[in-house]
Amino acid sequence: MSDVLVVIGVGGMGETIARRLAPGRITVLADFNETAVGALAAAMRDDGFEVETQRVDVSSRDSVAALATRSAALGDVTAVVHTAGLSPAQAPLEAVLKVDLLGVGLVLEAFGAVIAPGGAGVVISSSSSYLQPAFTAEEQSAIHAATPEGLLALPLFSPEALHHHAGVAYGRAKLANRVQVQEASAGAWGARRARINTVSPGVISTAMGRQELDSPSGAFMRSMVDNSGTARLGTPSDIADAVTFLVGPQASFITGIDLLVDGGAVAAVATGRAPLPRS
Repeated sequence: MSDVLVVIGVGGMGETIARRLAPGRITVLADFNETAVGALAAAMRDDGFEVETQRVDVSSRDSVAALATRSAALGDVTAVVHTAGLSPAQAPLEAVLKVDLLGVGLVLEAFGAVIAPGGAGVVISSSSSYLQPAFTAEEQSAIHAATPEGLLALPLFSPEALHHHAGVAYGRAKLANRVQVQEASAGAWGARRARINTVSPGVISTAMGRQELDSPSGAFMRSMVDNSGTARLGTPSDIADAVTFLVGPQASFITGIDLLVDGGAVAAVATGRAPLPRS
């Protein structure tokens, strides 16, 4: 059977990752934006790749299940990369949680049932998760035990607990992504002898990243970049390099972890060179 690559979310990082991993595979491109999916598919087909497309709403159980079923019908699903997400500059709190929290849970569950033995997945989280207070043991246990839809009902994700702030919701959701992936690595994915990890990008020069730089939090983000060890914005290729490693054979003993790919921005905060803004 053919190897199948599934890339969910075809923005700047998704496109670069798809092109990097596509050779020799059937690539399934999935996104809520059918125009964006169609344009990338046409361009990749022109370049000789075998590409299928599907519209997906990652906050819908039925939509994600349909994507997983169709992907598995095409061959052995050996790589899944979930890049879809909404930033605080793009959407209100409720939408951020539906896409960035519920969406990840649904993708992990659906593809944990169809991933091929030896396959691997990567969920794109965020370096903002490292700037959040750690979950308590009780909160982690609640996240582990919850169904995807049940995550939204947990008190720690209530608007009040998130201070009615989309930025807080984004960071907490991304931190929860790492907890969900840890659970998946020891659960359904592990039972199928497959691996799943997260990558936490720093400030990346994509359309979403530039939009965030122009948002109220942009000054802090620029301070992190300016005071980081690399003193530059990241690129989609930087993230594609990390994803390529994690889904490849060199990472066959790595599962359930997060790889921080931020050029040293979080280290700049941790050492006080880029102080956290006052709330």
